[in-house]
Amino acid sequence: MNRRLLILSLLIPSAFAQEATSGVEVGGTVSAQAVDSETLTAPPRDGSIVAAGFRAVLYPVWKINDHWAVSASLEAYSRPYFYNQFSTQGYGLTASILQATLSYSDYFPHGSIVIRAGELSSAFGSFLLRYDDAVNPLIDMPLTYGYYYEGVSTLPVAGVETDLTLGKFDARGQFVNSSAFNPRSVFERDQYGNWAGGAGYTIRQGLRIGGSIYRGPYLDRQYPYFFPGEWAPNRLPATAAGIDASWGQGPWNVYGEWQRFQLDYHVIPTLTFQGGYVEARRTLNPRWYLAARSAYLRSNEIPPYQVYEIAAGYRPGRNELIKLGYEIKQGSMIQGASANTLAIQFVTTFGPISAAFHQ
Repeated sequence: MNRRLLILSLLIPSAFAQEATSGVEVGGTVSAQAVDSETLTAPPRDGSIVAAGFRAVLYPVWKINDHWAVSASLEAYSRPYFYNQFSTQGYGLTASILQATLSYSDYFPHGSIVIRAGELSSAFGSFLLRYDDAVNPLIDMPLTYGYYYEGVSTLPVAGVETDLTLGKFDARGQFVNSSAFNPRSVFERDQYGNWAGGAGYTIRQGLRIGGSIYRGPYLDRQYPYFFPGEWAPNRLPATAAGIDASWGQGPWNVYGEWQRFQLDYHVIPTLTFQGGYVEARRTLNPRWYLAARSAYLRSNEIPPYQVYEIAAGYRPGRNELIKLGYEIKQGSMIQGASANTLAIQFVTTFGPISAAFHQ
């Protein structure tokens, strides 16, 4: 399946009735999880070794006609929920817009074009297409992805994007208001134009290779490493390049990415880091699967570390999924199993709830 169809499958859980020319549809995913990790007990969180949380993602779509649509991805979760929040302070509820766009689409023999404007997920990388708990076979996400100050944020950037498919070839390009490293709200200061894009080629059914890039200013004046005397943020770009591959055949699905990032500075050394992962899922039968991911991160300023995650998934029903996972984190600054995590996650999907309109 090419990238354009993957995006549509996430934003529009099922197609509208063929005879309907417009309509509204809402689907969603709700997750609950419990984790056991010593990271939760360390400063600055200083909490209990066990924590529970929930997450909900809604996918409303308004199909205006055969070409125009408005769609969104809306998220709410309790904190801490994601693994990279275990070592941060505070508890609470967070809500955010992951995507909110007006789109125009057209289809022609052997291809399609989709133009979207609004709040967009970054066009860089491929994991964001599997960000939903019902799609991600594991519980954590790869090391270069996260909310703030990661190589690729899961938060949106505002701008325009064009997606094109032509036979086995697919391409995408974005011009947005801020960097995927440090997304800025349209109401915040220090917004600077950024470019992102990528392309892929499906060698044969189930096997695709691709690459992506982004470049543009990333700093804001409240950023923790924006020191006195630093150049103006618009003079310091972030540059990223990555390659990705996916393969699926029979009971197997395999994904992999490699990415390199460079964050330019003037008063301190430029930061460079790279990371990669390989992820595999093996379906045992219609109810059970096993999955694993091996990931690493290397930097010129931060001690290297690697993460190994395994999970078993069980589907008690068509719309339910239970995952049991264990993650091992290793590095020179990590003592023994102190950063390991045991987790259980229950995921349920609902909808689509739809109302079709006929003209």
